Amino acid sequence: MKTGRREIVRAAVQLALLGALATPAVAETREVLGYAGVLGEWELTANVTGDDSTKPLVGPLTMTHVGICTVDSPEEKNDEIRLQISQPASRISATLLLDGVECTYSGRLSDFYSGTMNCPARAPVPLKIWLK
Repeated sequence: MKTGRREIVRAAVQLALLGALATPAVAETREVLGYAGVLGEWELTANVTGDDSTKPLVGPLTMTHVGICTVDSPEEKNDEIRLQISQPASRISATLLLDGVECTYSGRLSDFYSGTMNCPARAPVPLKIWLK
């Protein structure tokens, strides 16, 4: 009789574990804020979404020129950003698509992520990112 109960309990535990593994991943949404340029003349905003830490968080990106050289209205670039956060979250890497040009970013966490954005045929640009 005890053996039968153990088998039932074992089967119930296995069934519960299978149910937990079959649960769909919940998409995580994060707000991204940042400033690019030596004087922070470009403001970066994005909302990224992803399923888990093994895949990049992806979403629409807006970069707005907020420097004092703005004529008429601020210049704005809209495209996409893909973020990959390391575990533990001390480093971040990203791919930014800006007007069809693919730029890369790598940053380290202090109070915010600080690093350099690299675009083909252009000088590296400092970029600071905050995640909410």
